[in-house]
Amino acid sequence: MTWGYIAVMALVTYLIRALPLTLIHGKIQNRWVRSFLYYVPYACLSAMTFPAIFFATQSVWSAAAGVLAALVLAFFDRSLITVAAGACLAVLVVEQLLTVI
Repeated sequence: MTWGYIAVMALVTYLIRALPLTLIHGKIQNRWVRSFLYYVPYACLSAMTFPAIFFATQSVWSAAAGVLAALVLAFFDRSLITVAAGACLAVLVVEQLLTVI
C-alpha cells in the first residue's frame, strides 16, 4: 500500500513538472504572466523560509533580532557570509540576554 502512495505522489509530481514543458512550445509573450512567473521562486522560498526562521530559536524575540540584523546588513549591501554571521551573532546575543534577565 505504501508503494502505491509513493507511485501516485511521483506521478503527480512528474506531471506538474513535465506538462508545462510539453504543452508550452513558444516563448510567453504576455508581460503580466512573465512577470508573475519571474517572482514565483522568490515567493516560494520566502514562504518556506520565514516560518522556519521564527521557530528555529528559543524565543521569537531572538529570531526577530536575527531577521532585523540580516535585513539591515543586506540593505547596506554586505556579503552573504557577513549577513549570515551578523544574524547568528544577533540571535546569540539576544538569547544570552534573555537567559540573564
